[in-house]
Amino acid sequence: MTDTTTQRKILVTSALPYANGAIHLGHMVEHIQTDIWVRFQKQRGHECIYVCADDAHGTAIMLRAEQLGVSAEEQIAAVNRDHQADFKDFLIEYDNYHSTHSSENQALSSSIYLALKEGGKIAERNITQAFDPEKQLFLADRYVKGSCPKCKAEDQYGDNCEVCSATYTPMDLINPKSVISGATPIAKESKHLFFKLPEFTEFLREWTRAGHLQPEVANKLAEWLDAGLQEWDISRDAPYFGFEIPGEKDKYFYVWLDAPIGYMASFKHLCDRRDDLDFDAYWGKDSSHELYHFIGKDIVNFHALFWPAMLSEAGYRTPTKVCVHGFLTVDGKKMSKSRGTFVNARTYLEHLDPEYLRYYFATKLTGSVDDLDLNTEDFVQRVNSDLVGKLVNLASRTAGFVKKAGGTLSANIADAELWQKFVDANTLIAELYEAREYSKAMREVMALADAANEYIAAQAPWSLAKEEGNEQKVLDICSLGINCFRVLMTYLKPVLPKTAAAAEAFLNIELNWPQSFEFLGEHHINKFKALMTRIEGEKVQAMIEASKEEAAAHSKTTEANEASADSWLAKEPVAEEIEFNDFAKVDLRVALIANAEHVEGADKLLRLTLDLGGETRNVFAGIKNAYKPEDLIGKHTVMVANLKPRKMKFGMSEGMVLAAGPGKKDIYILEPNEGAQPGMRVM
Repeated sequence: MTDTTTQRKILVTSALPYANGAIHLGHMVEHIQTDIWVRFQKQRGHECIYVCADDAHGTAIMLRAEQLGVSAEEQIAAVNRDHQADFKDFLIEYDNYHSTHSSENQALSSSIYLALKEGGKIAERNITQAFDPEKQLFLADRYVKGSCPKCKAEDQYGDNCEVCSATYTPMDLINPKSVISGATPIAKESKHLFFKLPEFTEFLREWTRAGHLQPEVANKLAEWLDAGLQEWDISRDAPYFGFEIPGEKDKYFYVWLDAPIGYMASFKHLCDRRDDLDFDAYWGKDSSHELYHFIGKDIVNFHALFWPAMLSEAGYRTPTKVCVHGFLTVDGKKMSKSRGTFVNARTYLEHLDPEYLRYYFATKLTGSVDDLDLNTEDFVQRVNSDLVGKLVNLASRTAGFVKKAGGTLSANIADAELWQKFVDANTLIAELYEAREYSKAMREVMALADAANEYIAAQAPWSLAKEEGNEQKVLDICSLGINCFRVLMTYLKPVLPKTAAAAEAFLNIELNWPQSFEFLGEHHINKFKALMTRIEGEKVQAMIEASKEEAAAHSKTTEANEASADSWLAKEPVAEEIEFNDFAKVDLRVALIANAEHVEGADKLLRLTLDLGGETRNVFAGIKNAYKPEDLIGKHTVMVANLKPRKMKFGMSEGMVLAAGPGKKDIYILEPNEGAQPGMRVM
């Protein structure tokens, strides 16, 4: 049994969501699993700190920001806000949610790297990679496509063929093309830095078998260790959105080096704001506190090989446990956008209560690495049967009789055997939560709910109340029902925090998790209010249909974007209609291009100095492929004059010029008729 007499000090993390897209139900499996465990520990009286952050670095984020015409910092800040809103509305309660693009992470990443280097654990050597000559960018495997060199299948990525399973390098492809620009990549050599992971083989053999991992995970890692570890490339060439490597020129930390260090950075950010937390007490080499990482099975190598090796060499403690879970399937199949089963968190929240999913995932989650399935029919049936038909029904069918008797519970235990069954379940259910065996815990809780409801049905207080002289008996029966409900809600509070809060208001008591439950006698309760409503199958179907529509809209936008290397200037589907008053807010003005010049380091941008008739503006325009700067000077064009200035990588852009065309060289700025003067409003 969990010992609540000695307070444990526990730091918990979930894997960092990538700052390049929306949170979906696959993410929620892990964050709900973690949040339940953290809430359980806090409810038991332990100091349990839960931190997370956005994984905010890498080529993909840099390219996405460029596509949107914003800085990478603006891009990740917007995504971070959306992520935090989604998690909050799913009742995920972090003590701190941060970003890997932070001063804390840069300092920690640099110090850990320098410790590895000082310890002789960093190697240097030249490697040859695919290079995009148009974008001046080294290409990861996923950014190169071509025909498989073995089976000739077309449209295959640069690492392996999905048709014949052949593996190869990007330059082995037939007619390789850069996914980013469409250019033919060339082979180019550059210096890279490597972490000498093979030197940690014996350390990792011992660490992976020391109880830090589930047995099936340790067995898998043993296969990799036996096959021989490879040195890990921890550097990337500029341009790259991330942290520059100390002492190197145009070299950046690979995103997976600083991502796990983001756990430490998020905690450090919290420590700097709380006097009661000591960073070294949790992360120091000799720390006696506990550290748990919750992750998916696809990133085990980073967390159970690279991470403990780096930490041990840099002088930090290693995780107490890495808790690995499986993937989410929907109706027995991989999540699918076309079927509408790839559901974003926000789409779910627009149709259904988050606690429905929290409970359903709890009924499926175990301490193993098995995948779990969201069966939509079972989802509706399980929530309606368990939460509404059993849990809430127990309170609703007994509360009215107690209230009618004055609202104070009886001290008499109407059925001592039933009550003892609820008390005795405490040890087992706590142990199941601790072991992350939530599905078994939920079965135990619902078995108790069944027993309580069967008792109430057998006693039928509604029938007894019709006869005079049964008032005390009815109160005794219903008081036991309310006490049973209180224990059930205590056991379910980590899963259903919102419902638990409403139950606490009704029961007039805080639902702490004691070592042993005492019967509430002569305790006043408040008026019962509905705690939860049934799921309507139509709402689930509406969520699925909404996800299909989102997928279709995304697909159209993607197709339009891929039609041109200048993806943000490509032909887009017609946007949704706006009101005239919205359009009237846009202030279009004639502007004289007083100067135009190249932007150093930018592939598509020109810097324009625009004269609005006495006022000049600095504007960056993605028209470099279509115009020479000298040809633009002296021309008139049309600009959005009241667009809020936007800080970009190359400076402040104070407006936007209007242009049209399919992309590349076929982009045309709008030129007003002769006679138009700078500053004139375009009607």
